[in-house]
Amino acid sequence: MIIKILGSGCKNCETLKANTEKTLKETGIQAEIIKVDDLQEVMAYGVMSTPALVIDEKVVSVGKVLKPKDIAKILETYK
Repeated sequence: MIIKILGSGCKNCETLKANTEKTLKETGIQAEIIKVDDLQEVMAYGVMSTPALVIDEKVVSVGKVLKPKDIAKILETYK
């Protein structure tokens, strides 16, 4: 599983990344986290608001800093 955090590197983007890392550690789910901060690449996903969470090339959240429990619920559908 590949998880991408899309954003400019703002505080919200960093918080989403940290929450995603925490979720993976707590659930034992194996995934690679990639931080995408190139504006052209972010726009290629059709994302107009950051941070955004992308799992296996599918945008699953835009403009929200998800809590670890919310990320865990989303990841359950990708196991």
